[in-house]
Amino acid sequence: MRIQKIYPSRYDYGVKTIKHKGVDITTSVNSEIETTILDKIPNQITYQTGRCPAFTVHRPDTISNIFYGTPSRWWYIQLFNNINDPFEALNGGDRILIPSDDILRT
Repeated sequence: MRIQKIYPSRYDYGVKTIKHKGVDITTSVNSEIETTILDKIPNQITYQTGRCPAFTVHRPDTISNIFYGTPSRWWYIQLFNNINDPFEALNGGDRILIPSDDILRT
């Protein structure tokens, strides 16, 4: 049985190596995503604005699962909230933007 890919993976947009706390790591966050997805954003995009609840602290995957029904869009949450490291952001009570995922479906 072949599994059909419905939504793009963050790895479809490339990866880059960054230094984090003195260690080189490979990540897809803020790599070519900026020039592929961000360029596709229309002039108006629908956002929900909220606060990071305590049970989702440092967990963009949990926030993604709540709003999109899948934890795999954690990178989308980070991208639109300009978060490079969720362990330094997404604290309880932080204001977060939850963008519509319409552009991921096109």
